[in-house]
Amino acid sequence: MKTPLSENDVRKLRAGEIVFLSGTLFTARDQATRRLLEKSNAIPKNAAVYHCGPLAKKKNKKWKLVSAGPTTSARMNALLPSLIKKCGVRAIIGKGGVDAKTKAAMRGKCVYLAAVGGVGALYAKQLRVRSVRWLELGEPEALWELDARSFGPLIVAIDARGKSLY
Repeated sequence: MKTPLSENDVRKLRAGEIVFLSGTLFTARDQATRRLLEKSNAIPKNAAVYHCGPLAKKKNKKWKLVSAGPTTSARMNALLPSLIKKCGVRAIIGKGGVDAKTKAAMRGKCVYLAAVGGVGALYAKQLRVRSVRWLELGEPEALWELDARSFGPLIVAIDARGKSLY
């Protein structure tokens, strides 16, 4: 699949399917998600948000990812329904699932894609840094804009119809 994702793109996906994403992904953990709610135009509509605090090295003014494994999405449960609504997020990528309120907010417009824990070094090879913003939050909490090339495998763990593998 290619980002940005349309509503139609995500409605076609079914729980249990395996997908790979290409295009732009944005990382956002707790701090970046709070800031996105204040600055909802910081990411484009129809974006994919990856719950990841990447480990990166900067060399010759360019960032290179070392590891980009998923973090637990449930940490952001209180913020996710608003993020989906305000920012028009179409896919949330993470591990461990989300709560019922987030699942309800996703219905008809967003999917949850489960990433595999423990393979951050492999995922880093599938991603390139386009830009990084809000470094004052710390590298793991900053908003990273990443170029994905066949990023995955990702499992459709909650589809836009509300079916969940959890």
